[in-house]
Amino acid sequence: MEPVNSEQKKKTFDLSASFKAYDVRGIVGESITSRIVESVGAAFVDTLGLSGETVLVGGDMRPSSPEFIKAFADGAARRGANVQLLGLISTDELYYACGALNAAGATFTASHNPAEYNGIKMSKAGAQPISSETGLKEIQALAEKYLNDGDIPAADVHGEISSHDVLKDYSEYLRSLVDLKVSRPLKIVVDAGNGMAGLTTPAVLGDTLLPALPFEIVPLYFELDGSFPNHPANPLEPENLRDLQAAVIEHGADIGLAFDGDADRCFVIDEKGEPVSPSAITGMVARREIARAQAAGEETPVIIHNLLTSRAVPELVATDGGRAVRTRVGHSFIKAVMAEEGAVFGGEHSAHFYFRDFWNADTGMLAAMHVLAALGEQDGPLSELGRQYEPYVSSGEINSEIEDKAGAIERVRAEFDGEDVDVDTMDGSTFTAKDGSWWFNLRPSNTEPFLRLNAEAKDVATMEKVRDRVLALVRA
Repeated sequence: MEPVNSEQKKKTFDLSASFKAYDVRGIVGESITSRIVESVGAAFVDTLGLSGETVLVGGDMRPSSPEFIKAFADGAARRGANVQLLGLISTDELYYACGALNAAGATFTASHNPAEYNGIKMSKAGAQPISSETGLKEIQALAEKYLNDGDIPAADVHGEISSHDVLKDYSEYLRSLVDLKVSRPLKIVVDAGNGMAGLTTPAVLGDTLLPALPFEIVPLYFELDGSFPNHPANPLEPENLRDLQAAVIEHGADIGLAFDGDADRCFVIDEKGEPVSPSAITGMVARREIARAQAAGEETPVIIHNLLTSRAVPELVATDGGRAVRTRVGHSFIKAVMAEEGAVFGGEHSAHFYFRDFWNADTGMLAAMHVLAALGEQDGPLSELGRQYEPYVSSGEINSEIEDKAGAIERVRAEFDGEDVDVDTMDGSTFTAKDGSWWFNLRPSNTEPFLRLNAEAKDVATMEKVRDRVLALVRA
């Protein structure tokens, strides 16, 4: 750590603005700096007891990532860890490396956030997640201590720093999980959003590192550019899918894939330019993973889904002989239940997809490969295939800016009291018609004055009627 003068020593560091529930995220030069990152690297090693062990460090294409990778590595090595620099990586590449090499690691990314942000996603060996409940708070406290003391004490033996490129191994591993060589020829438009999928897509689906697959890939925004000159790398927002939708139509493609900035989430567009919902993708992949597990002798494979996922998912899982387990929203909950249940696969409405064969971690690329395999093993278009997995009509997530969120929920409760409705409070409040014709969930945001509504029904008219009735109560 660079020497500090007496004025700097007087400053009291508080990192609570950048330490979130599951990761670190802040504005470069303000709540995240190289000095802060160096202290976090040291605290990471000390908190997890990694002196003398291997620590993996990589980052995405944001301009600040190389500087932060070096700072984190310096802090970790100063506390005795042997650092392997992974260079440019997607977030699921970090999970692969932590799993395959059985080592703890960190990657610098702010996912889909704007260019002025960066952050740190950290993982224990075996790709076990680190959250505020499993070490992140302790790392924050120790990093603050080092910053406020003005020094990181040197370990007895300074760690070594070396490089390790895992892209080819990651690509080979993913290909070993899904056989795409037998697919019919497909034309695929991929929108990398100037994010890390611009590096991983040619490696996994193309022929830059491995033999060619029967795919023609039409690249959109593959240039790695953390200033995001074309559109934000957040496919959850419909306007960020427009270029991909247009390109699918223009090129007569079979499918479009959109990845977020760190490429851990994947969104799918059919040949008509229409989005295929993450719930439908969850159902599609669940069917494949149940069949594969059953073929290997597993009697009742477990599939995880969060409570905002379409009811079509647990219905399909039951039909196919699996067991569906419902969880709260959030990857730490999904990963914990995946491990507890020995689940083969898990999916969220936000397009995070988790695999037992990927150390229970999420990977957008592996989910995309399953969709390509499902499409490529039959002759019909994706619009027809996807329709099998979307029997219901969803409202999507609708935010209402409400200060008194509890009061709004209570108005809705009072309105539906006495009707033939079940209510549960696993995560927010979920109201379900006993005849199964509709359900909706109201969840208050923990960080913003928003109340989030998700509704689903058997047909458009029913969904719109329920949606409008609830919104009128919420916004009254």
